[in-house]
Amino acid sequence: MHRITSATVADLFDIAATRHIEQAAAAALPAHTLMRRAGLAVARLAMAIAPHARTIWIACGPGNNGGDGFEAAAQLQHRGFMPIVTFLGDENRLPPDAKASLQRARDASVIFKRQPPAEYELAIDALLGIGSTRPPEGVMAEWLQEMDTGGQPVLSVDVPSGLNADTGLLSHSIGAHADTARFCLTFLTLKPGLFTAHGRDAAGTVWFDDLGCGKGAEQPTARLAGAPRTQRRTHASHKGSYGDVAVIGGASGMAGAALLAGSAALHAGAGRVFVGLLDASAAPVDMAQPELMLRDANALDLSDMTTVCGCGGGTDVRTVLPRVLASAAALVLDADALNAIAMDSTLQTQLASRARRGRPTVITPHPLEAARLLGCTASDVQADRLAAARKLASRFGVVAVLKGSGTVIAGDSSVPAVLNLTGNARLATAGTGDVLAGMIGAALAAKQPAFEAACEAVWRHGRIADTWPADAAPLTAGTLAHQAPF
Repeated sequence: MHRITSATVADLFDIAATRHIEQAAAAALPAHTLMRRAGLAVARLAMAIAPHARTIWIACGPGNNGGDGFEAAAQLQHRGFMPIVTFLGDENRLPPDAKASLQRARDASVIFKRQPPAEYELAIDALLGIGSTRPPEGVMAEWLQEMDTGGQPVLSVDVPSGLNADTGLLSHSIGAHADTARFCLTFLTLKPGLFTAHGRDAAGTVWFDDLGCGKGAEQPTARLAGAPRTQRRTHASHKGSYGDVAVIGGASGMAGAALLAGSAALHAGAGRVFVGLLDASAAPVDMAQPELMLRDANALDLSDMTTVCGCGGGTDVRTVLPRVLASAAALVLDADALNAIAMDSTLQTQLASRARRGRPTVITPHPLEAARLLGCTASDVQADRLAAARKLASRFGVVAVLKGSGTVIAGDSSVPAVLNLTGNARLATAGTGDVLAGMIGAALAAKQPAFEAACEAVWRHGRIADTWPADAAPLTAGTLAHQAPF
């Protein structure tokens, strides 16, 4: 058993692959082995989370997830804890393994009650597993609500009840309460839904136990890439060694967005950064950041530059996009550039043609911008973030960075998409997306492949927020840009 962190490198498997792995493992092992191993693992983690707990409430559902809960209850009872089990289901309809574990819990003198205990120090959610398709309702929904608001730690078995293990979509309206410490112990495979959309809030800290089973020939649907390698700079290098970034954006009243992207590119290690503001009345120099070279956007030669386009571009960016798409050596498209492309089929054709010409392109949409590009709704995008990112990458021949909780990076279909585990709500403030675009631009300018550049920048961008001191001032985009490491 081990904890999953932002540094973890691991493959992620969807429900179908997990089922195949489970079936193969069950066929190769004596009956009931997997459930006994799972129950023991739950008990061990429960003891680590709440070593001094007197009462542990275990809510068990009608399937094998409930069976894992019964088994955990028996193990905890043997170790001197007082588990109290509430069971929702028909004993006569339990799967064979779950029925055997129920009997083991009874033989261990585990207490069963109809209602949760009035006081407990840990709640274990063993209600619904990866096979659940309907939202919790009735008493089950009430129990989940109690866990969510009860103020005690919650440990979910395999997946939080009601969470789609493939997509991270939560099937009910109960969210993770701010005061509730949440943990999830997942078995056999790591599931992508634990790490994107609602998954990160619902699961909390994720632990993994493969129960002593291998993955066989199953192919991962996505992966966790872990921390990027540190890029060391040689003494015999100069600004030309790290490339030029041109930021094009900053229409009237929105110059700040382009300057944030430029500042981020500079602090992320670009050799030189040019900012082509679309506001003709803008000042010729940024006195707060004089290293940024302000230019007329139309005068920049983009043929040997990495271009970051769209930050604060407004509707004015539409006039420069044809030239940018045609001439930029490498390109990051963000914000208003994406909105303009979404409304113009000619620009979409130009964007797709860049891949055929060997010109690397990264797009960085949030869910609404992704929806405009795909001709759907933001809810559709959030319902399956992995699928949406893959569709963007395939349709336009780009590396797609779908921002949000558990940012998805998708590129060539031959390579699994990456789910990023850094970042938190400190990034939910204006301008942080512009900073990310600039950081990706710096990585591209240093001649990193587009997919690796995007993964590295996204990880480092989120890592700054994760390591921001809790007692410090709020993290603003300007401060984030200055923290951008290289």
